[in-house]
Formats: sequence, C-alpha cells, structure tokens
Amino acid sequence: MTTLDRKNAFIVLNGLPNIGPITLRRLLDAFHGDPVSIFDAPASQLKAVQGVGEAVVNTLRNWADLLDLDKQLHRMEKSGIRFVVTESDDYPPLLKEIYDPPIGLYWRGKYVLDRPTVAIVGSRRTTVYGRQVARKLGRELARCGFCVVSGGARGIDTEAHKGALEVEGKTIAIMGCGMDIVYPAENFELFNQVAETGAVVSEFPFGRRADRQTFPMRNRIVSGMCQGLIVVESDINGGSMISARFAAEQGRTVFAVPGRIDQATSRGCHQLIREGASLLAKPEDVVEELGYLLINRESDEQLDTPAGPANLTEDEQEVLGHFSGGEVLDMDRLFDLTGKSSPELASVLMMLELKHLVIKRFDGTFEARVQF
Repeated sequence: MTTLDRKNAFIVLNGLPNIGPITLRRLLDAFHGDPVSIFDAPASQLKAVQGVGEAVVNTLRNWADLLDLDKQLHRMEKSGIRFVVTESDDYPPLLKEIYDPPIGLYWRGKYVLDRPTVAIVGSRRTTVYGRQVARKLGRELARCGFCVVSGGARGIDTEAHKGALEVEGKTIAIMGCGMDIVYPAENFELFNQVAETGAVVSEFPFGRRADRQTFPMRNRIVSGMCQGLIVVESDINGGSMISARFAAEQGRTVFAVPGRIDQATSRGCHQLIREGASLLAKPEDVVEELGYLLINRESDEQLDTPAGPANLTEDEQEVLGHFSGGEVLDMDRLFDLTGKSSPELASVLMMLELKHLVIKRFDGTFEARVQF
C-alpha cells in the first residue's frame, strides 16, 4: 500500500465520505496543517475539534477500507490530474479567502492562474439571445485578458467556455462531479479543449456523481475564485442565483444581463438588478468595473514600483505612446488620437492596466504609471 505521506494524506482526507470542507478545515487548523498527524491522533484529540464525532473518527480510522488510494493515484497519473492543496502557489489565490475553501482541487491542465478571473454562469435552458450573449462575453473578456470561469454545464456555461476558446483565451471549467465522470456527456470534447490551454477542476474525488449537494458546492468555487460573476440567464430559482448569492457573500462584484420581460429565464437577472447587481449591457462594463477594482487591490508599494520591460503589441505601444510626458487622457481624447473603436480601445487599455503601465483615475481618465 502506498505510504500515507503529506501529499497522499491530503488526497485521502478530501476523498473520504461524510466529512465536509468546513470540518476538514477545522481538523487541519487544529493539527497545524499537518494531514498525516490527523490519522495518527487519538480519538479524544480528534473529538476535541468542533464537528468531529464518533462517525468522523471511525471514517478516519478506517480510511483504507473506504478509499483505494493506489487506484486513485494511478488514475490521476494516467489522466494527467494533480491535486493542488490550499498551501500551494498554484491554488487560486482568491479561493483561499472564502469561508469554506476546498482543502485541495483535482486539476487537469498545465495552466496556472496568471490573470484576473471572471465567472459567466446561467441557465441550462437557454434562449438564442442568452447563448449569443454568453459566447460574446466569453470571447471579448478572454480577449481583454481575463480568464473565463464557468461550471461546464450545458447552456450558458458551455457558450462562455466556447467563446473564450474561440480567441485562444484562458478558461477554467469547474465540475460538479468527480473528474472521471463527464457531465454533461455531450461536453466531452469541450472539456478536452479546455484542459489543453486552461484547466478542468473539481474538488470531488473519483466516482462522485453530480447531485443536489455537489452543484451548490461547485458554485461556491466558481464565484470564489473570481473577481466578478456574470449571470446571463436564470429563473428566480435557478442554480445561478445560488452562485450570485455566494458571490455577494464573498465580496465579489455581481453583474446581471437584462432580458425580455416575458421570458422566465430573465426573471432571475432582473431580480438581481433590483437587489443591486450591476446591469451589464456590454463587455466594456465588466472591463471598466473590474479593471478599476483590480488596480486598486494592488498595494502602495506595488503601485509605486516602476514597471519592468513588457511585451507590448503594436496597438499597446501606440496607445501607450500617447501618454508620454505625463499626459492624462479620457476615452474621448483617446478615440480621437487612435481612431480605434470603443471595444478595441477598452481592450488595449485593460491590457496596459494589467501590465501595470497605465492606471485609471477616480475621474475616469487614464495616465501612465511611469514616465517615458
């Protein structure tokens, strides 16, 4: 039997039944983040942890009868899947901030988050309008430098992933089941494409099928790893409304796309807007809102540090050149100087912000962070 070292102990803990993420987090906190010591601890010490009773103790004691570690490790290796624990630099940084982050994620794909993230979610039962909007948002936001995150479900999720892939952007699919289960089955090829340049991710061990419990758990990850969440279409009782609630509780920016007043799939979005979600009319709304927030999340030290050499496109070099001499420019002036369309200019400015070369001021104007 494979040795229960630190790495494998995390995999076992995550794969055991009837132990939720909050209890797992409490156990790890009580044992100073050492998963091996949890399996070696006496029952009295385990029961001193809130939420741990006789059932949990028995599960930990008999883990080898409940989970075939060797088989799981073999399947992970064969499928190119790794287990990314919370303490790893590869773990999504924003996800660490939520109340109940998974202790680890099964991660298929070499991509590691290196850019801001935005979630696009919505109904499985969509309209043509909803599908078109979701794909356009996925495409345009990926082009602007965001990683597009969604749940891999049919409908809005699928279109968001496809939109990002169309422009060779980064996208991550969060599964509501084990990684050995393709759900929905028709997205088999889509998940392969996502894993090639992005990642397919799940907190659930092999064999765990999707159910009413796994989907809300999946939704908290979708919202938790993103700066903002967009709801394209949802009924009032749709699963996307749960994602929106999670996002609000986690301090994320919630956007909602308005729809027809006679469509059931628009009711959830309209309710979110009434409750204070940002009305999203075009991709630039997200770029402007999250671009500003992202820049202001940086520390003063980072903001004052001169940017190093950057790989700039011709468009980025052109726009940046207009800021020479300490110029402060608004969008109208940049339109006149560059002749670019609003989406083109917003995209270029967003990339310059992400490269720490341009900053958006409180009054909506832009200026360079360093002098040229």
